[in-house]
Amino acid sequence: MESAAVFAGLQPNPGHHHHLLAPSRSAIKLLPPPVTDKHHFCPLPLKLQKQSHYASCINDNAINNGNTLRVASPASNITSELADIDWDNLGFGFMPTDYMYVMKCSQGENFSKGELQRFGNIELSPSAGILNYGQGLFEGLKAYRKHDGNILLFRPEENAMRLKMGAERMCMPSPSVEQFVEAVKATVLANERWIPPPGKGSLYIRPLLMGSGAVLGLAPAPEYTFLIYVSPVGNYFKEGLAPINLVVETEMHRATPGGTGGVKTVGNYAAVLKAQSAAKAKGYSDVLYLDSVQKRYLEEVSSCNVFIVKGNLIVTPAIKGTILPGITRKSIIDVALSQGFEVEERLVSVDELLDADEVFCTGTAVVVSPVGSITHQGKRVTYGNNGVGLVSQQLYSALTRLQMGLTEDKMGWIVELK
Repeated sequence: MESAAVFAGLQPNPGHHHHLLAPSRSAIKLLPPPVTDKHHFCPLPLKLQKQSHYASCINDNAINNGNTLRVASPASNITSELADIDWDNLGFGFMPTDYMYVMKCSQGENFSKGELQRFGNIELSPSAGILNYGQGLFEGLKAYRKHDGNILLFRPEENAMRLKMGAERMCMPSPSVEQFVEAVKATVLANERWIPPPGKGSLYIRPLLMGSGAVLGLAPAPEYTFLIYVSPVGNYFKEGLAPINLVVETEMHRATPGGTGGVKTVGNYAAVLKAQSAAKAKGYSDVLYLDSVQKRYLEEVSSCNVFIVKGNLIVTPAIKGTILPGITRKSIIDVALSQGFEVEERLVSVDELLDADEVFCTGTAVVVSPVGSITHQGKRVTYGNNGVGLVSQQLYSALTRLQMGLTEDKMGWIVELK
């Protein structure tokens, strides 16, 4: 890494074992924790493919000092110790883990030489492009643990391609699809003990791409950082699917034609906080936005895509530059088609919304979130007896069972890490 990248506070969590894993690629290395005693690390390359091979490596002095460094071998009976947390009461919030992945490059160059580092704070110039001009993107995906010990990722290459698309819009270099996927694998395996047991939740993965170089005038930053951190999260709904109550926003807008609504840039999310906060203060769950031109066609919720159901027809707003192309959205469309539903991507008016049989939202965190009610200009419309329609339940079950490895992956969407 360049010397300009200074990462602070990378001490291991006290009293826990740390499992160190890295891909076989020579461009990726694993840094030891900054402690005074020398620790031995496995010198063997570790391939992160569907048929992974690991070496077992334990230092006696490290064990005595309470900092066990171990790489588990699937050929042995050794299993990774889970982190000492209450998995049954795991919420959907941030929890620090062991390692993060960092890769840097200069403007006009390509990313290379990524590395795993102890999780901790990062140091940025006050004049960094991300801080001054919002030149940044992020992604979100999950890893699941199966009963047989396998770890599953869901369509990580789709996140990689979406990041590349967003980076082009934001004048940023981006990792290749292969680099992105390998970095995700490395970060997940390095934090394996934080992946919840089957059925208890998932490991949320947050890749970030940001202009980290100092820039004063409005221009692309001279240096960029690609960073991945992870956090264990519980199931979004503790007691099955829980319906949400939305209010249609008629004054403020999430995105405009020609803007950045179609990419996952950081600025898109701060822009919705005002309307969202006002809605929550009135008892609503979130805000549903309309198009900024005619103000009568659905766009999306603050961080979710929206679908309406009428009979056997499922309709969702078309992707035309102002709506984020959600990966869960894309997957739900394919699942619905495979189950015999008719699906249309087109303009969807408020009138259609209010006349729908069911409404639901999709996103990485919730997968499928059924809508119990919609309020538009003071008029409240409810859906179903408890807000959870049969179609919402059916699609939620189908996709989550696929993501968790409980059903056969006929779509070719699952990546197994071991």
